[in-house]
Amino acid sequence: MARDRVLDWLLEPSQPSIRYLTLTQLLGRREADPDVRATRAKIASKGWVAEILSRRDPAGWWVREGGWLEPRFLGTNWNLLALADLGAGREIPEVGASCEYWMGRSPLQGGGVGGFGKGKGHHCYTGNMVRALLRMGYTEDPRISRTMEWLVRTAHPRGGWTCRWNKDSPAPSRTLDAWEGLGAFAAYPRSKWTPEMTACVERGAEFYLERELHRQGDRYEPWYRFHWPTHYYYDLLVGLDCLTALGYGQDPRLGFALELLRSKRRPDGRWNLDAAQPDPDPESAAWYAAHPDRRPPSLEFETPGRPSKMITLRARTVLSRIGPAARA
Repeated sequence: MARDRVLDWLLEPSQPSIRYLTLTQLLGRREADPDVRATRAKIASKGWVAEILSRRDPAGWWVREGGWLEPRFLGTNWNLLALADLGAGREIPEVGASCEYWMGRSPLQGGGVGGFGKGKGHHCYTGNMVRALLRMGYTEDPRISRTMEWLVRTAHPRGGWTCRWNKDSPAPSRTLDAWEGLGAFAAYPRSKWTPEMTACVERGAEFYLERELHRQGDRYEPWYRFHWPTHYYYDLLVGLDCLTALGYGQDPRLGFALELLRSKRRPDGRWNLDAAQPDPDPESAAWYAAHPDRRPPSLEFETPGRPSKMITLRARTVLSRIGPAARA
């Protein structure tokens, strides 16, 4: 059998977070596996997680106390989202303390988390936060279940969510950009889903599938480029990750997105990081060029245009969830 050099690359010990995620997501190793346990124990002390934690203030925040969203892409919220993507959990004392700091400043009306201004929820922020907390080990926290119920209660009746502020009734518009609600359910154990949650996810998934994950308005070029960290932005790899994690890997309407994914695979079997966020469309790029001081800095771990361990891991994870015939 030919040696899988891409898998060897993902398993390199220099990035224990990527190695851990590869062992558990691609190879199906259990948490009790000795190799998994040994790798997970190194996440906080080596690689990107250690880099993030080295910038953390002992009080629990990054860059600025109190302003957990600021500065944009560099403050507390953004670093915690990246830590969740990297497999860092609440068992790491610094991560657990920062999660409590984050939740303490973002109460949601009704007892959940992810409140954004006087406790009101916002699908982008709330969905992102609860998805990250689920990944970091807060599945049994009652604040999480209340937040998941809020996502159901405020979803559009016909499926999907909106990026806009939510009023007392569901917002009239919905967009593929508001993927975070679906992403939260992809991280929430099925055993905890209520019938209302199941119906909500089915409607949300159908909203994406009937648009083949990309058809909404004029073609928006950043959707066709792959990014990490994604922050709150959408691209087709984000859509594929959500839908295949929810069990829709066999749906033929994923065909366009899967073909794009395959087309981006390099001859050596890896995928590049296409761009860092923010990745503006041409009109926004022109505005930033004229106002360079207004462009938010990027939180970057890999180099755009170069092979990316995170993008390759996510791409191979998506392909592992679909049928063998569709995987080629």
